[in-house]
Amino acid sequence: VQLQASGGGLVQAGGSLRLSCAASGPTFSDSAIGWFRQAPGKDREFVAVIRRGFGGTSYDNSVRGRFTISRDNAKNTVALQMNSLKPDDTAVYFCAAKAGSFPLSYYWSRDNYDYWGQGTQVTVSS
Repeated sequence: VQLQASGGGLVQAGGSLRLSCAASGPTFSDSAIGWFRQAPGKDREFVAVIRRGFGGTSYDNSVRGRFTISRDNAKNTVALQMNSLKPDDTAVYFCAAKAGSFPLSYYWSRDNYDYWGQGTQVTVSS
C-alpha cells in the first residue's frame, strides 16, 4: 500500500481543515488507516484510526469531539475532518496503514503499522 497525505495548511484557531490520505494497492480495503502527528521536538503520536470495511473508529482524547475520521473504499481514501483547531494541533500529520483486523487499541501504537505516507503540515495560529 502506498499512501499520500494532503490537505494541510495554515489556519487560525477555531478554524477547520480536512486532510486526505489517498492509497494505492490491492489491500487498502483490507487495511485499517491511522492518522498520527508529530510536533517539533516531540514523538509521533496517535490521532485517530478507522478499521477496514465499515469498521469502528478510535480517537485520542485530545481530538475526540473535534476530529472525525472517515473512509471511502470506492475511492481508496481516508479523510480526517478537523474542526475547532487549536494551536496545540500544530504538527506534521501522517497517515499509516495496517492490513488485517485487530482490536482498536492495537492501532494506537505507531509501531504496529506497515506503511506510512509522507506528512502534511498543519499550522494553527493563535
